[in-house]
Amino acid sequence: MAGKLPVGIQDFVGLRQDGFVYVDKSAYIYRLAESGKQFFLSRPRRFGKSLFLSSLRAYWEGRKDLFQGLAIEAMESRKESPWQPHPVIYFDFNGANYREENALESILAYHLRQWERLYEIEPGENGLGERFQEVVKAAHQNSGRRVVILVDEYDKSLLESMENKELQEKNKAIFKGFFSVLKGCDEHIRFVFITGVTKFSKVSIFSDLNQLNDISLSRDYADICGITEEELLACFRPEIEAMAKIQQMTFDECLAELQEKYDGYHFHPQGAGVYNPFSLLKALYDKDFGSYWFSTGTPVFLVNKLKFLHYDSSKLGNGQAFVKDTLLMDYRVDDPNPLPLLYQTGYLTIRSFDRRKSGYTLCFPNQEVRYGFLDSLLPAYVPKMSNLAGTDIFSLDEAAEQGDLEGMRDILAAIFAGISYTDERSPFEHYFQTVIYLVFTLLGRFLQCELHTSRGRIDCVMETEKYIYLFEFKRDVAAEAALRQIEEKGYAERFAADKRTLYKIGVAFDSEKRELSDWKVGLVG
Repeated sequence: MAGKLPVGIQDFVGLRQDGFVYVDKSAYIYRLAESGKQFFLSRPRRFGKSLFLSSLRAYWEGRKDLFQGLAIEAMESRKESPWQPHPVIYFDFNGANYREENALESILAYHLRQWERLYEIEPGENGLGERFQEVVKAAHQNSGRRVVILVDEYDKSLLESMENKELQEKNKAIFKGFFSVLKGCDEHIRFVFITGVTKFSKVSIFSDLNQLNDISLSRDYADICGITEEELLACFRPEIEAMAKIQQMTFDECLAELQEKYDGYHFHPQGAGVYNPFSLLKALYDKDFGSYWFSTGTPVFLVNKLKFLHYDSSKLGNGQAFVKDTLLMDYRVDDPNPLPLLYQTGYLTIRSFDRRKSGYTLCFPNQEVRYGFLDSLLPAYVPKMSNLAGTDIFSLDEAAEQGDLEGMRDILAAIFAGISYTDERSPFEHYFQTVIYLVFTLLGRFLQCELHTSRGRIDCVMETEKYIYLFEFKRDVAAEAALRQIEEKGYAERFAADKRTLYKIGVAFDSEKRELSDWKVGLVG
């Protein structure tokens, strides 16, 4: 029988009391509590960080009733004094608009007022940091037990002020004055757990808590958030069966589609892979394969950053996105490499680790992210595209299905004419190559870019039910040269046994006029 799906639920207490399905992560709570004192975890947005932090809060408050039947129940029962409640100071930085001045100070002051009332503290003229220190000391003295400090989405104010450097620096300074006091409160603190999307370099929350254990890339905690394949089958089999029936698929077909769309996240090269929990649960709830996680937040600042840095976006999808391990978890605003932030925000994931080079190769985790991100990137380069009737991706796909070569040429010419190019510091070729990659990749399953053969590399192969198109792109030379390359390199040989109609297409682009200048077609066989 299908259960109640916890779509978007971040409160552990409500989830357990109201009978929602819970993917048991409680063993991690016990491991953390018994193995250390101060931890940091980075995971993408809507990936279950808040729910896990809420479960930590319930544990440290001694809410034994909420953990009945979970893994931690037996673990905790072996202790001499189980389920000992501790005072918990919980910071939730969600919900505020940090693009506004003084938003961070306001939410810190709001939290402090609650605890000052609880412990009957008169704040006087003290600053936020000093008030926080007094709260920690009072909580310890009043309860007789050391304090637990939980911080949810510490970096929300920094991410939202990415495009306002002055405000971001101000928020960093506020953090320095606030959290630096913890260094002098060590005797009063039992446990600290901080979550965020990214670990900003030079933010004092990390330098002041010099024993903070970053478990973001730990194999032991790779699936602390997210849903593994094993957990999916153990907890949601009835939901998959119901979805398969609605979609007129077998169980295995439905499971394979869920994998393609929402699986694929790896937070350690040898760690367990996980599904995006928000998208997976929403898909099971709706019994449909939508783009749920991506639609909850358009990565505008990431798109702008890629364009500003003239980053070769094709590297994101062809296994060439490499980053040193020392850079992956520490983000600097002025970093010319966008890969660490793309990884931390969930648009890329770990594909492999090269021990010799001490670095990671990153890739898109799944179809939802791959096509969603590239689709949002295309308007940054071709802003006129949506205003030109008949020049969208679907029109190009339809022309290819019909074998309409002239239609394909006209659509590509219109797309290239709409390229936005205002930065004279960057060669126009960057824009040309990026648009080609985006347009053809977004055509999806019918296309392969830079397909390797024994004698070279085909720029693009597009396949439909009746046709195969071999594209070779050239800049500032005649399209005839592109056709000759297809012939000389024998690109068509691998398709010799295919019964479909095979075209070779040479496309030339004039970088001075910034237009598609020549188009030559040849029939193979």
